[in-house]
Parts: sequence; C-alpha cells; structure tokens
Amino acid sequence: MDRGLPDDFTVDSAVALAVRAPSVHNSQPWQWRRGDRTLHLYADRTRKLAGTDPDGRDLMLSCGAALHHLRAGFAALGWRTEVHRLPDPAEPDHLAAVELHRHEPTHDDIALAAAIPRHRTDRYRHSSWAVPQGHLELLATRAADEGAILLPAVNAARHRLVVAIKEAAATHAADPAYRTELAAWSGRRFAPDGVPAANAPAPDDTPGAVSPRAFADPGLAQAPGVSAEDTETVLLVLSAASDDTMSRLRAGEATSAVLLTATSLGLATSPLTEPLELADTRRQVQELVTGGTFPQMVLRTIWAPINADPLPPTPRRDLGEVLRPLGEPVAGPLRYRSH
Repeated sequence: MDRGLPDDFTVDSAVALAVRAPSVHNSQPWQWRRGDRTLHLYADRTRKLAGTDPDGRDLMLSCGAALHHLRAGFAALGWRTEVHRLPDPAEPDHLAAVELHRHEPTHDDIALAAAIPRHRTDRYRHSSWAVPQGHLELLATRAADEGAILLPAVNAARHRLVVAIKEAAATHAADPAYRTELAAWSGRRFAPDGVPAANAPAPDDTPGAVSPRAFADPGLAQAPGVSAEDTETVLLVLSAASDDTMSRLRAGEATSAVLLTATSLGLATSPLTEPLELADTRRQVQELVTGGTFPQMVLRTIWAPINADPLPPTPRRDLGEVLRPLGEPVAGPLRYRSH
C-alpha cells in the first residue's frame, strides 16, 4: 500500500486472520482486493450453497464474520478500520471498502485478535456447568455494539427452538439435493475447504441432545463420560431489526464479535443455522423466539468438557487465492473437491 499506510506484510497478516472466520460448511465465500489506499471485500457467489443457503443469507453472514475478523486483526496490529459497507449500489457483491488509520491497540483489541487462531466450531457434547450471567451479558453487549440483538432462548422459547432445529433437520434429510451438497462439502480429509471429518461427530439421537448437522463420514469421537443431556447448553439467538443485505452483513460481524468474545472467556460455541435456512422453521423462530425481529444465527454456547481432546483447526485456502490486486475478477466457477 501507499506510504503512510500498512505495509504489505501487515495487510497480509490481517487478511490471514480475516479468513480464519467461520463460514457455512467452511465454504469461505469471500474475496479480498488490495487497492493503493484501501482494502475491499467481495462476496464470491461461485461458492454459494444452493441447497443449504438458497437465499444467500448464510453467505452474507460468513462474509460479515470475515469483515469483523479483519477489523479485529487490524486493531491489534495498530490500525483502526473505517468501513464503508455496500459502497456501490451498482455492484452488489462489493460488500465493503476499508480505509485504515493509525491506532494504539487496547487490551480488548489484543484479546479479541488473540482469540481468532484459538476459536473452533466446537461440536463436542458439552459439559453440565452453567454459563455465568455476566458472560452472557458481555456477549449481548458485543452483539449490540455491532447493531444486533442477542438473547438466550429460555423455558418455552428454548423448547420451541429445539423443535424447530429438529424439524429443519428432518426436512433437509428428505431433500436429495441438500443431502448431495452436504456430502460434497463434508467428510473432507485433505481439501482446503469444507468440513473436515475430524471436526464432525456422528448425529446424537439421545433425548435432550441438540445435534449438529449430519455431516458425511464423521470422525469426531465424543469425550468419555459426558452426559448426553443438553439442558445446560445455552442457545443464543442473534437477530436484527431488518432482513436486508446490510442487516445480514452486520449480523455476521456481530456473530464474529460474540464468537471471539466467547473464545476469550473460555467458552465453547457452535453455530446452528439449519433452522433458519428454511422459511417455515425460520418463521417459527421469528414468531415464537425472537418476538418479531429477524433471526440470523443460533449459537450453541457452554463450557467444553475438560477431558475432550483439542479440536484441530479447519483448513483454509491459500492467501493468494483470496487476496489479489483491486481490479482482478472474483474467482471462477466452483468445482467440488473429493474428500
């Protein structure tokens, strides 16, 4: 970049942190472009999941999470980000233009960025320890700072949410196109994207369990001696006042803020977007859980079991595939890779 702005090593370091963001099926549907004085985020529609994410909401959440990871990374590296979201109405996939200004990192900046390489989508069966109310309040504050609403689903609302999760899973299980897509994007062993077999457990059908998706070739063994009862697991629902592209992008940023804060507190988290990918179950969550605001993300949150093996990091594409000079086109057609 131009003199007075971050050098290329700093930019590469920040983008390397940004692309550690979670994304639906680890599809990594983003592209970054480096200008002389700015950095630009684009949605990569070639990586949109037609069966899982027909309206592109998960894609936008994923890109928003990457944008917040970038902001956190730059802040810790000494640069404040000034973000212009959706800067060009004629180019809807141009999601953000980022200007950079010198900045003195705070303790919170460093803690948030330090959580990025440590964060994992944790699909282990969780422990029975309760999450302190102060932790939940901090997570809600971090979501509010990004323009979103984060509330725990409790009592009847929690029951209704669990029912919606199970109904969505049953609907998807009956959809051949969805099953084919999920099989193509999971059970991975050597690919730079998709859900690795080592990070996915077998479906948990025991009473009270809130099970993740039925990924292909699951290879994650549950920690021994952990109860299947999931009653202590906090189900947090993140919602927005609107459901337009801007709201979804900001909800992705809020998701990142919540996940990184939870990681810094030592909590285990796992996104559960499946009930929000179908119109019927999403409507149920909106009417019965979020009180009319638009649900964007469900986060399963609790303490990890103390005897669980550390989760391996999920793979990422090479930085050269996602960070290029401004003016270069977004990546070409998607090709599924073998497991």
